[in-house]
Amino acid sequence: CAISVFQFFSWWNSYDKAISYLATVPKYRIQAMEIAKQQGLLRKAKEKGRNKKSKEEIRDEEENIIKNIIKSKIDIKGGYQKPQICDLLLFQILLAPFHLCSYIVWYCRWIYNFNIKGKEYGEEERLYIIRKSMKMSKSQFDSLEDHQKETFLKRELWIKENYEVYKQEQEEELKKKLANDPRWKRYRRWMKNEGPGRLTFVDD
Repeated sequence: CAISVFQFFSWWNSYDKAISYLATVPKYRIQAMEIAKQQGLLRKAKEKGRNKKSKEEIRDEEENIIKNIIKSKIDIKGGYQKPQICDLLLFQILLAPFHLCSYIVWYCRWIYNFNIKGKEYGEEERLYIIRKSMKMSKSQFDSLEDHQKETFLKRELWIKENYEVYKQEQEEELKKKLANDPRWKRYRRWMKNEGPGRLTFVDD
């Protein structure tokens, strides 16, 4: 229970930080302000606060309106998504038997459909295989942009050979980026000249 309470407040804090950050991004802020103007929310806030609230209080109220619009319009995925009660440890423990049974049923269907009957993978199954090959959690994979997933599907990365080629390309690209990174160059020079350090024992 204690861990679940900590999880809930920690996730809410991360979610609020994500919303606050998005409220500073011009793309989302401008869109949110346009929606607020169309709905007359900003005008109402100013009229309501006239002669009663300070400019700072009115500004805070307008900021809250913008954040609420962003919350309602943007679906944040991954580690900063809106916390769900069912994701808490306490509920995961209570629902463990159900999840176990569901997994067994899902696994048996997978074996029957694809290993025995030899059916072709659908989009969901292909993305699942790709995610497993990349060793990513569901939340990490869901946080990827749609165009990235489309690229994975176009390149048929659920096929092992294609994924190995893609993985090699990514490693080569990372090496090129690091080779041109001045901080990485300094680190390599330091490792070559100084080394990571050694422990020595000197007699008195």
